[in-house]
Amino acid sequence: MTSIFFPIKPLHSLKISKYHQFVSFLKTPLLCQDNLNSIEQLHIPIQEIDTDELEDYINFPDKEVLGKRIERLFEYYLQQHPNYDVLAKNIQIIDDKITIGELDFIFLDRNNDNSIHLELVFKFYLYDPTAGKELERWIGPNRKDRLVDKLSKLKEKQLPLLFKEETQSALKKLYITPKKWTQKVCFKANLFIPVSYKNKPFPIINNTCICGYWIPVKEFQQKEYQNYLFHIPEKKYWMVDPKYNEEWDNFENIYPEIDRLIRIKRSPLLWLKNKEDQYFRLFIVWW
Repeated sequence: MTSIFFPIKPLHSLKISKYHQFVSFLKTPLLCQDNLNSIEQLHIPIQEIDTDELEDYINFPDKEVLGKRIERLFEYYLQQHPNYDVLAKNIQIIDDKITIGELDFIFLDRNNDNSIHLELVFKFYLYDPTAGKELERWIGPNRKDRLVDKLSKLKEKQLPLLFKEETQSALKKLYITPKKWTQKVCFKANLFIPVSYKNKPFPIINNTCICGYWIPVKEFQQKEYQNYLFHIPEKKYWMVDPKYNEEWDNFENIYPEIDRLIRIKRSPLLWLKNKEDQYFRLFIVWW
């Protein structure tokens, strides 16, 4: 069955600077502070990066999706890091004319001459208290993906791909033939919890990833939310800190678009601003 894409209809032509997108990416915490499901994570300190060349180095096509933007931002991070040399990226692995997978990044750590295979992940998960075991409760805004499934895919498919014969053959053609590999994941996440779970600690995950809340659309219709200003960002800007936005609307102006998205079972992300110039993130869910 062919999937149909229903784009968000922005009420304003929003332009977020590359710098603010980059800073928002860097400041997004890793999903776990230590190893993730026995997978070593790459920590990326903000203070080591020079952003002077950012505007010239990165060119975002207007319709480029969030995942590709994040790859470009991460590549810029690697290029500017004094200890890393990028050897290859987005390496498609082909077996008998069929693509069986892709390696995100291969780079060299100058400190120890290690060749690193890294998989880059940036996810948005909502906590559903009614769903299974603890890690099974982190799901996508439209219930189409789960954290446990992504962790399983990383461990059972994406990371083992490096050691397949077809992969080693592809890397040899790029003159990448290290004697020893280090595999890491950079798994960043924005997590959203029910309002009733505010200040509740969550096991396993890095609690600093929690950056907002989610509510059913019926709750959003309550009077308390009508005193805020709002913006519905396009998905390509979801990771951006709302404080960088300059275009805001009242409840009456944004509700028709929210209603449209809910009717087609798409849960929109909202940026909120109150009278004290405090900023919030909120998913309105259809389920």
